[in-house]
Amino acid sequence: MLIQKREIQQVANPMINMLHEDEIEIINDFHDAILARDIEKIDELFKVVLMDVEDHFSTEEAMMEQAEYHDLQVHKNDHDTMRVKLKSFHDRWEILKSPNELKGFLEKDFKKWLMLHVSKWDSDAAMHLGNG
Repeated sequence: MLIQKREIQQVANPMINMLHEDEIEIINDFHDAILARDIEKIDELFKVVLMDVEDHFSTEEAMMEQAEYHDLQVHKNDHDTMRVKLKSFHDRWEILKSPNELKGFLEKDFKKWLMLHVSKWDSDAAMHLGNG
């Protein structure tokens, strides 16, 4: 298991917490397939990861826009950085089919990014959004 739920900070908005919990489950399944070097499963789950991350980010961004959150653009820019990285790794995966490369990305980059993003940007946005 790459990410334990307790490793990701809970924020002041239940919808954002739910998005994070769903994403952690999907990322952990993806990581398990990578460790097993199951190429077909990685192919399948990579698409799920991309869709889930986009749904997660788009939902947060819509919530922040509706609430007129003052740091929406900076927060979105951080999302966009990860969108670009994920697309780049997916494009490379389609050519190389290298589980080791994905393993390094998830373990070194994605996990660290997610933990920092939640503790800095999502926690601040959630306080602005409240319990709604």
